[in-house]
Amino acid sequence: MVESYSKNANHNMRRPVVKEEVVEFMRTRQAQNTGYLKELEEFARRENIPIIPHETVAFFRLLMQTLQPKHILEVGTAIGFSALLMAENSTEAQITTIDRNEEMIGFAKDNFAKYDSRGQIELLEGEAMDLLPELPDDHYDFVFMDSAKSKYIVFLPEVLKKVKVGGLIVLDDIFQGGDVTRDMKEVRRGQRTIYKGLHRLFDATLTHPGLTASLVSMSDGLLLLRKNEKNLRLDSDII
Repeated sequence: MVESYSKNANHNMRRPVVKEEVVEFMRTRQAQNTGYLKELEEFARRENIPIIPHETVAFFRLLMQTLQPKHILEVGTAIGFSALLMAENSTEAQITTIDRNEEMIGFAKDNFAKYDSRGQIELLEGEAMDLLPELPDDHYDFVFMDSAKSKYIVFLPEVLKKVKVGGLIVLDDIFQGGDVTRDMKEVRRGQRTIYKGLHRLFDATLTHPGLTASLVSMSDGLLLLRKNEKNLRLDSDII
């Protein structure tokens, strides 16, 4: 039994912002996972572990096969599903993934030992803000951020140092079931820290001259950022 995540954990990211019938179409008509990825997907669903939904899986397949990144950084490993998905679809990539949840780290280690047949994935254990400064600057072609949503704006300045010019950053679950479109007074008190953090993220990135930004209404929303300048800085008043 998995203890880290309950059925009530951040319910917003389990509420797709796209019409339910469209979500169902995307999740059933696009190519399904097979083999160990299917097994991991089913395990995560049974245990209420938040992994990327199937429409995002299909999107990541396309991204990986098209971009073929050489160096990938992931913040938020969970059981290792998305790291293994990226490895399967970008077989030359070296992937560094970070997590602090001891239970999830245990699952991820087991899964990487079984399924990372090319030795592509390195798992770093601990707080992202402790580990990110130790990674090389201007190194990563692709970053996937799928950790605490309120911390995206905290992690991003350091992440931007690690990404090459032209590199792509993908941040998951940024619509929070549509809560980000509401007045904060309408948002449940327990979700307001996330709400504030995400709006700081939007303020810092969506019109930044050194970034190309795109909001994608897939699942609970993705924010895609392309780094266009080498020494890019976010507004210190926002972060």
